[in-house]
Amino acid sequence: MGGIHMIHVLFVCLGNICRSPMAEAVFRKMLEEEGIADQFQVDSAGIGAWHEGLPPHEGTRKILDDRNISYQGMKARQINNQDGEYFDYIIAMDEQNISDLQFLRDQTSNTNIAKLMDFVEKSEEVNVPDPYFTKKFDYTYQLIEKGCKALLQTIRQERGV
Repeated sequence: MGGIHMIHVLFVCLGNICRSPMAEAVFRKMLEEEGIADQFQVDSAGIGAWHEGLPPHEGTRKILDDRNISYQGMKARQINNQDGEYFDYIIAMDEQNISDLQFLRDQTSNTNIAKLMDFVEKSEEVNVPDPYFTKKFDYTYQLIEKGCKALLQTIRQERGV
């Protein structure tokens, strides 16, 4: 089946324990349900290294457990320069993440760096609020689910998947 280019998607938030691992898990589940998971590599990372090596936050794990979405093997990591070269899509959760990713934008022209909610038409939010601070994991999940659906639709259109 030569010629199929793997599509690399990286979700980014502040510490990589709440929003970005939730998005990674939700997006993986969508790809599995669509039967196209073998065409993608999905990961997540944080701006900071505070939680490096830790599993997703208990609030994120509960939301994913309630919906039977796997997060097995996921551990927080910090984004690095190589991510800018490797990933086709780097999807941030908020404006501050986008600002913090400027170092990658300066070194790559092929990577699509955007906020997750940029893909949602007429979204009630422009950022995905951090449930680490808001404690609103259900609301975060709702936004991430909408964003991931819209992102997948965009990738399908752009890449013919």
